[in-house]
Amino acid sequence: MFLAIKEIKHAKVHYGLIIAMVTLIGYLIFMLLGLMLGLANENTAAIDAWSTKTVVLSKGANVNLNQSLIKTADLPPLKAGDSLVGQSPVVISRQTGAARKQSAQLIGLRADQPIYQHLELVSGHRPKDSRQVVLAANLRTKGYHLGDHIKLAGQMQRLTVVGFAKDGMLNMTPIVYGNLQLWQAVKGGPQFAASAIFSQRTFQLDTTALKAYPRATYVNKLPGYTAQNKTFAAMIGFLMIISMIIIGVFLYILTMQKLPNYAVLRAQGIPGRTLTMATISQAAVLMVSGGLLSLLLTRLTMLGLPASMPFQLSWPLAAGLTGALVLLGMVGALIPVKLIQRVQPLDALH
Repeated sequence: MFLAIKEIKHAKVHYGLIIAMVTLIGYLIFMLLGLMLGLANENTAAIDAWSTKTVVLSKGANVNLNQSLIKTADLPPLKAGDSLVGQSPVVISRQTGAARKQSAQLIGLRADQPIYQHLELVSGHRPKDSRQVVLAANLRTKGYHLGDHIKLAGQMQRLTVVGFAKDGMLNMTPIVYGNLQLWQAVKGGPQFAASAIFSQRTFQLDTTALKAYPRATYVNKLPGYTAQNKTFAAMIGFLMIISMIIIGVFLYILTMQKLPNYAVLRAQGIPGRTLTMATISQAAVLMVSGGLLSLLLTRLTMLGLPASMPFQLSWPLAAGLTGALVLLGMVGALIPVKLIQRVQPLDALH
């Protein structure tokens, strides 16, 4: 390590460029990771907030909440932890001189069930009747406020905004929470009990009309969710491999330039193993420095991102990726190792 640090101090520009390259690659990796997690959270924020373990949908819905309707006659006995959820895509509008419209997901709940009772609000209170609704907290950035009167497209009833809910996103769309009677009015009557049953317990159910799915199965079937995550994961993986190749190529070029110096060191009695470890140590120092700088740069960028941007970074995962970058950089440092091992003391005489 001593020899590695000495070399880095001696050739500050060369190694500084490598650190800058690693920093930029790491920065891009962490930004992609933040976007991946942010978009994934906007798909599943409400599902996580509801502590979902099992989802019961109509059998013909193809694991799609938008296509699911549970008839009252098909409703199974409900147990502790089960919540009926009515879901329907809607367009909400409010009047402030001109109509302002927003696409949303109407979620109908029953007041005596867990999702309603544990609904976390950032302001206001839960809806007490079919004329009151709670909006997703991020709709405040769209100009919605407590006490606003809104309408659902195709409905004449005027609704009052009485609260804003935390984590109110489902399928990347803000949620409008109301009661089941409001949802039934939108769907056309009480013949439908709900769109689904979201349960906080694990169980199996398979009838002629209904089927239960584990949370993971339901989430992976969300439109675009799996493809989106795989795309981001592939980009991150390719960038990490690129970083390994870059560090290997840079160290290979630098090693080629330093072969006469290595021959002199060998002539002085320094074994090849020491020179090899110095190269690998250099890679570790460069990758750690670049990784830490990229984390710092990402943190500074997060402070300036707009609230509307779906960005959410997991620091433990980012630290894990930093460790993987360091490991890959050390693997890349093995590329010039054969050159170092071939250096002989007599080469210093040439």
